[in-house]
Amino acid sequence: MDPRLNSLTIRKLLRSLADFLMPRVCLVCGRQLLDAEEHLCTSCMADLPLSYFEGLTRNPMADLFNKRLLESGLDVPCYQYATALFHYSSGSGYSNITQALKYHRNFPAGRYFARMLGHSLAEAEHFADVDLVCCVPLHWTRRWKRGYNQAEIIAREVWKELQGGGTQGVRFEPALLRRQRVTRPQTRLDASLRAANVADAFVVKAGRVSGGLPPRHILLIDDVFTTGSSVCACCAALLEAFGPEVRISVATLAFA
Repeated sequence: MDPRLNSLTIRKLLRSLADFLMPRVCLVCGRQLLDAEEHLCTSCMADLPLSYFEGLTRNPMADLFNKRLLESGLDVPCYQYATALFHYSSGSGYSNITQALKYHRNFPAGRYFARMLGHSLAEAEHFADVDLVCCVPLHWTRRWKRGYNQAEIIAREVWKELQGGGTQGVRFEPALLRRQRVTRPQTRLDASLRAANVADAFVVKAGRVSGGLPPRHILLIDDVFTTGSSVCACCAALLEAFGPEVRISVATLAFA
């Protein structure tokens, strides 16, 4: 028997069979993936435009986030942190990463890149005191139609990475926030209309964290940060519920 066959595992055999029947392709360039490649080909993974924001307390995304908070008139006594895994523009193939999860139910890819985001946060000192992870919610009617909330999938993987990275005792509250009215999809609106579209759209569910101490550092998760309107509207609800002394950081897969 060829000794090379001894190194083959059932998983590799099943992967090879699956690739033969339904070839996996790179989310960015569309090239067929090799056995060792996951979701992106080696070339596109090497060129993934990582932001490296997680290591900077001040960065372009955080500056925009804090600017939007001030414009909203919120009582925020300190500079809030914000980070994203990578940069993308609407014409970039890297936008397929978030779209694969949001529109095409590609949960393995979504979880893969969410773990990358979570790992980067777990290694950042200024996120070490995060004690609660939540996410931007969908209205129940939209969640019912889609079947899931992509931000919750990302948030769950980030939470797991934070726990594994030594940030013990972090609570995961995916239903902490509720979208109390239907809003138009933000992607169909220009920047001037996005803030008005989500104004007062979110509330904190009563009693969600009543069983424990109030959070001191909340990590709010979404898939993409574009203008910051949705996360700022969520921050307004969180600040109303927990007071201005709570720190609210934001993390997303992509910064547009």
